[in-house]
Amino acid sequence: MASTEDRRILRTQKKLKTALLDLLKEKELHELSITEVAKHAECNRVTFYSHYKDLNALLGAIVDDHLEGLVSYFRKSFQDKTRFSSTDVQRHLPIFDYIYQNQFVFSLIIKGEVLPGSQNQFCESLIQVSSTELRLEEKSDIEIPTLNYFMTYGSLGFFHYWIKENYKESPETMAKKLAVLHGRMYEGSVVVEDGK
Repeated sequence: MASTEDRRILRTQKKLKTALLDLLKEKELHELSITEVAKHAECNRVTFYSHYKDLNALLGAIVDDHLEGLVSYFRKSFQDKTRFSSTDVQRHLPIFDYIYQNQFVFSLIIKGEVLPGSQNQFCESLIQVSSTELRLEEKSDIEIPTLNYFMTYGSLGFFHYWIKENYKESPETMAKKLAVLHGRMYEGSVVVEDGK
């Protein structure tokens, strides 16, 4: 069980993260000051600096939190399965659901304009799970890591398009479209048990 001090730290960090996201809806990151973010979070600069080096570090922590959540949702897509077809919509849907629930943050991450490297972090998070917990059922002339990178970074463009269209299509519709595209590249995958 977390101590009172740990809970206080987590509560303060959450307030700072919420404050930064609220303010980013009104201003660009370079237009914000630490004082402004701290004030919005109902704390002071000293408190801010006891948790984060600068606004980029705070934004990086937000990105890390959301990518951890995305990976968790990704794992849900094949949880309790031993195999799945590449055309299985339910395999893709949890990722789209999570991004849709966190539209503003994922717009920042996937566009990559506010925090350089966030697009790569997004892709690498998904690649890490795919490369260690899944493998193709069928033989392929293309090395698995190559295919994995191609599909993940190709999907980045797909997510980018969804954001550009202001999330107009539902997560279900987008998952169906991605399932069709993946179905043209490979038949199915099996879930690897404990790295075997």
